[in-house]
Amino acid sequence: MVKALLVAAVSSGQGKTTVTAALARKLVRLGKRVRVFKCGPDFIDPMLLERASGATVRSLDLWMVGQELCSQQLSQAAAEADVILIEGVMGLYDGTPSSADLARAFGVPVMAVIDASAMAQTAGALVHGLRDYGPVEMAGVIANRVASEGHAKMVAASLRDIPLFGTLPRQAKSLPERHLGLVLPGEVTDIDQLLDNLADQLVFDETAWDSLRSVDIVTTAPAAPQEPLLAGKTIAIARDAAFMFIYPANLDTLRTLGATLKFFSPLADDAVPAEADAVYLPGGYPELHAEQLTQAATWQTSIRAVHAAGTPIVAECGGMMALADTLADQKGAVWNMAGLLPGAVAMQPRLAGLGPQGLSTPQGILRGHTFHYSRLDTKVEPAAYTVKHPSAIQGEALYSVGSLTASYFHAYFPSNPAAVAALFLRSET
Repeated sequence: MVKALLVAAVSSGQGKTTVTAALARKLVRLGKRVRVFKCGPDFIDPMLLERASGATVRSLDLWMVGQELCSQQLSQAAAEADVILIEGVMGLYDGTPSSADLARAFGVPVMAVIDASAMAQTAGALVHGLRDYGPVEMAGVIANRVASEGHAKMVAASLRDIPLFGTLPRQAKSLPERHLGLVLPGEVTDIDQLLDNLADQLVFDETAWDSLRSVDIVTTAPAAPQEPLLAGKTIAIARDAAFMFIYPANLDTLRTLGATLKFFSPLADDAVPAEADAVYLPGGYPELHAEQLTQAATWQTSIRAVHAAGTPIVAECGGMMALADTLADQKGAVWNMAGLLPGAVAMQPRLAGLGPQGLSTPQGILRGHTFHYSRLDTKVEPAAYTVKHPSAIQGEALYSVGSLTASYFHAYFPSNPAAVAALFLRSET
C-alpha cells in the first residue's frame, strides 16, 4: 500500500508540471521517499521531475508501455517509496488511452490542477465536471496562480465536497520554455533554487495529505527472462545537449538484451567509439547546436566511416536530422550535417508531427511516438511507414540507407525487445 496520486488538469497549460515538481520537492523535504512517473510520451518533463524528486522518472502509458509493464513499474515504486506521483498528459480525458484511463486501471485517485487566475466560484463547476464526466475518484484540488488568501477561500467554497488540497501563487519567474517544451533543467542555472521556491510557496494541507487513502498496486507475474540477443555487442550512444531525448527504459532494454553501452558526445567532437558494434543516435536539439555539429569534423568523419563499414546505425528524430546533408535552424541559417541521409532538414514554425505510432516489424509491432517541428526533404524512398494510433492512418517514414535506419519515430524499446535487437544487429545479407 502506498499513497499515490495522478496529477491532472482540464488541458495543457494549467501548470501540471510546475505543481507536480513543487509537490515532489516539498514531500522530499518532508522526508518522504517520492517516485514520480509521467503519463504518455515525454522526454523533457521527466528531466525536471527527476530533478525535483531525486529519482529517475519513467513513462506510464496503457498503449505504448502496456498495462503489464505499467503495473510492474508501479509495483516496484510502491515497494521503494512512500509516495507515487503521476503527472498526466494534456487534459484528463484527452487521448486514447487517456490519463483518466490510467488512473482507473490502477485505482489511483486524481489530484486536479486548475489555473485559478481568471476564475473564482466557477472552479467548482470545472472540477465537478472533471470528476463526474468519467467518472474518476477525485482526491482534491491544487489551485495554481492564486491571487490571495481571499481568492483561495472562494475557490475552496466552490468545490463543495471536494477538498482544496493546496494553492500555488502566480510565479514571478516561471520555468522557461522553447518549441519542444520546457528548457532542460541543466540549462537553468538556478533550477534547484527555483524548485525550492516552488515548494516553499505551495500552501500544502498536511492534514489533508495524511487523510488520503493508500493505493494497493496489484502486481502482475514477472515477465519471462529476455533472451540476450545483443550479448557481446557494444552499442555507442550519443548523449549530450544535442542528443538527450531517450527513455531510461530504452537503456534498460538494451542492457537486458545483453549489450554493453558506451556513451559519447558529438558536440564535444568525440569520434564514435572504436569498439562499437552499433550506434544509437537519439533525438534532442541538434537545431540549437547546428554550428557546433558542423564544426565537429572528428565526429562527422567517424560516423561516415562507421556507416561505410556497414555498422548498424539507428537514428531517431534529432539523430536523423544530424545525419542529413543540411539542417536549417529557426533563423533560416543552413548548416552542413554528416550527410549519410541525402536530403535537407528545415525547422518549421508549427508542429510537424505529434502522437503515438507503431512500426510493423517481422518481430511484431514496435510502439512509440513522434513529436517534431522540422521537416525532411529527401528523394530517398521510405522503406516503411509507422501507423498512427488510434486512427491507423499512415505515420512517419522510415528510411534505410545502407546500414542506417532513420526516422522521426521515437521507439519505446520495451514494447518489442526482439524488434529492437534486430535494428542493432548487422544484416547477414
